[in-house]
Amino acid sequence: MTASLDTPHSPADWAAYYQLRYQVLRQPWQQPLGSERADDDDAPTTTHVLWRAPDGTVAGVARLHPSAPGQGQVRYMAISPAWQGHQVGRQLLEYLEAAARQQGLAEIVLHAREAAVGFYQRLGYAVVAPSHTLFGSIPHFLMRKEL
Repeated sequence: MTASLDTPHSPADWAAYYQLRYQVLRQPWQQPLGSERADDDDAPTTTHVLWRAPDGTVAGVARLHPSAPGQGQVRYMAISPAWQGHQVGRQLLEYLEAAARQQGLAEIVLHAREAAVGFYQRLGYAVVAPSHTLFGSIPHFLMRKEL
């Protein structure tokens, strides 16, 4: 089996999707289970994507939602530590950028953790301004890219 990108469909897909979001983005900061979910996850305008490793394990997830006229926002990008540095994030972002173009969006914004700013810059995103500090310890930066 080869690696693949897909939208989550089955209950097992959704469970793995949310589990990875929790493990990477919330659990290390002792956040409660459920904090990895967002009110608009179920909205028909929200696009979810997951990346499966060759063994079928979900090792990357991300989502896109419209945030303003002509603008989409990427949130909840999470890559399994074992797969970081293996182009998984790039593939997820390219998938969401293509989805944004299909939806007629002209730009994407996101709030990147300080450690991820360089990754997004290499893919054409520019820092707009410092953003919030999550959990009192993780500085974020507002970034944008014209499509």
